[in-house]
Amino acid sequence: MLKRFSRALAASTLLAGALAGTAQAAETITFGIISTESSQNLRSVWEPFLADMSKQTGYEVEAFFAPDYAGVIQGMRFDKVDLAWYGNKSAMEAVDRAGGEVFAQTVAANGSPGYYSHLIVHKDSALNSVEDVLKNAKSLTFANGDPNSTSGYLVPGYYVFAKNKVDASQAFKRSLNGSHEVNALSVANKQVDVGTFNSEGMERLEITAPDKAAQLKVIWTSPLIPADPLVWRKSLSDEQKNRLREFFMSYGAKPAEKEILAALQWAPFRASDNDQLLPIRQLELFKKRSEVAADSKLSDSDRQAKLQGIDDELAKLEQRMAEREQKNAAKAS
Repeated sequence: MLKRFSRALAASTLLAGALAGTAQAAETITFGIISTESSQNLRSVWEPFLADMSKQTGYEVEAFFAPDYAGVIQGMRFDKVDLAWYGNKSAMEAVDRAGGEVFAQTVAANGSPGYYSHLIVHKDSALNSVEDVLKNAKSLTFANGDPNSTSGYLVPGYYVFAKNKVDASQAFKRSLNGSHEVNALSVANKQVDVGTFNSEGMERLEITAPDKAAQLKVIWTSPLIPADPLVWRKSLSDEQKNRLREFFMSYGAKPAEKEILAALQWAPFRASDNDQLLPIRQLELFKKRSEVAADSKLSDSDRQAKLQGIDDELAKLEQRMAEREQKNAAKAS
């Protein structure tokens, strides 16, 4: 009887231990990373950061690398990605279509509040300006950015093409889309004549492939683009959000953490929200307005109706942006 009781007690103890072990198993959080360059290069700079995130949050953090922005957005939409580093335009898509929510913003290692879009050509190219590119477009091959890229597609799409009433998909001898790294290397290797790039990508290329960076010439630089946002799924639990927020808002205080962030070309993060995307929404609407105004297939009445609808949306955005500026000014004072 005593033996049976001892065996039962031992069995129950083992079962309790097994259940406790299961309960203590770390939850998995999947972090989506936009593919600005090869996954191999990205892994080498991201792994130390993700290891620290895992250690400090208690979650098992897994990286999700997709070949394009759409892959990370779709991953979030179908709950395969829990939080992600995006550009502003892809973050807007994630917020609108994938249940995402901006919660933090990156800060450049030099403290800059943003970065810049570029048009690049080979250093030996006779092209020296946007005017040169547009004048000779029919004889040029153009490497445009990923359609969900802010600096590679949206910003040059508006400032270089829409404002000059040019359709980039039709203006060139050949037009293709690629990541920042692919575009830069294609220009450096003289496989294309002109391409989109950005200032952060240039700084990174000067580290990973300085010989290629030396082959590039910047012929156009955009206005400042807000620094990249971090987005999580709104459906994450409050506990998950609190742990992740605490990690991001405190990370970078220690010297070792600063070194890890420096490898990512970042300084410590700052809090943000969906209002960060307001200037990008405005830019997207301006671009859309230019396209509608130039659409010869629309009747005058249809064109005016569409333009009025866009103008109404722009007015609402401008009001929200003014309110945001007032709120930020009040915080600063």
